[in-house]
Amino acid sequence: MSLVPIATALIEQLWPYLLAGLMAIAGIWTAYAKGKASQKARQAAADAAARTEAQKIDDAVAGRAPDDNRARLGKWSRS
Repeated sequence: MSLVPIATALIEQLWPYLLAGLMAIAGIWTAYAKGKASQKARQAAADAAARTEAQKIDDAVAGRAPDDNRARLGKWSRS
């Protein structure tokens, strides 16, 4: 008794379920990747907003106008 005919018969009958399982795994992986990217983008936006707000507070406490700061600190800018 050989295993090849048995395995072939099982694959012939189960291939739709195997394909559906693989598609489900691919869908879950895609949703996970999109969620991760979305969370990263939200965190980056929140960080940028916090940096902007912190800079505004620092400027207000120091009594400087934003234009004066840009001219004075332009050499340290990353952009």
